[in-house]
Amino acid sequence: MPKMIKRDTVEKGRDIATVLDQDFILPTKKYADIIIPRGGDNHVAIDLIVQHIRTKLGQHDLCKIYPNLYVIQSTFQIRGMHTLIRDSKTTKHDFIFYSDRLIRLVVEHGLGHLPFTEKQSYCFCVNFRICVSGVDFCKRLCGVSVIRSGESMENALRACCKGIKLGKILIHREGDNDQQVCVLWPLYQSIVLLIICVNKLGNEQLRYVKLPSDISERHVLLLDPILGTGNSAVQAIRLLISKGVPESNIIFLNLISAPQGVNVVCKRFPRIKIVTSETEMGLNDKFRVVPGMGEFGDRYFGTDDE
Repeated sequence: MPKMIKRDTVEKGRDIATVLDQDFILPTKKYADIIIPRGGDNHVAIDLIVQHIRTKLGQHDLCKIYPNLYVIQSTFQIRGMHTLIRDSKTTKHDFIFYSDRLIRLVVEHGLGHLPFTEKQSYCFCVNFRICVSGVDFCKRLCGVSVIRSGESMENALRACCKGIKLGKILIHREGDNDQQVCVLWPLYQSIVLLIICVNKLGNEQLRYVKLPSDISERHVLLLDPILGTGNSAVQAIRLLISKGVPESNIIFLNLISAPQGVNVVCKRFPRIKIVTSETEMGLNDKFRVVPGMGEFGDRYFGTDDE
């Protein structure tokens, strides 16, 4: 570039501004997203761009950054329920009651993102029938809970989708005890299942997987109430994709989401949908969601005092 400028200005007697404009600037204009007239002298335009960049960097509304993130509309009822389940003094009974209410809202909102087909139905009046245009629910779906907190969302899903198939994934989360231990949890209130670490995935361990055999043909509602760092969610989504589930067929349902986790999941899987009731401030130095809800699984299942 310096040689071309020197040649054109010295040998051809062209003005340096003309050389830059005609040989370098004009040919590249068609590739530019934004063009600022008068260049660096246009302080108004530059200030507008700087302000736009600062706004994006400090953007709290993640929905404007990630179109696949859906936060249910906040109301005084929802804010009131959040206030109660965040309070460390809330009793176990109230915590479960209001958590279930919030989970039901998230599940209903998530179901609204499933595909549908148009359907004609007939309403019976006194002496005649009226044809009504409506829609038919997507019937090929299943739920997959990330044990154990995700199991708290299963009842709400069953209440909304009668007879829905459910799968389970157990992942050793970052920061848990690194020793290989046995994991016990009640299954269907009558069977106790004993699982020992069987596999590793990156920095986390996959302990147990039980999925419907035809999951690749279904839409999947992935259940985990807290989206923190996003590491466990990434592992669960990777597993579902490895089983043949299209990325666009996965809807991730949770109660609260940290911006860091949203960034991780949405950047790696831009075609999945995340449905949540609230986006949080962030993570603390121990990678816990702030302000958060405490250890959700322990509070919900009553093991926080053990």
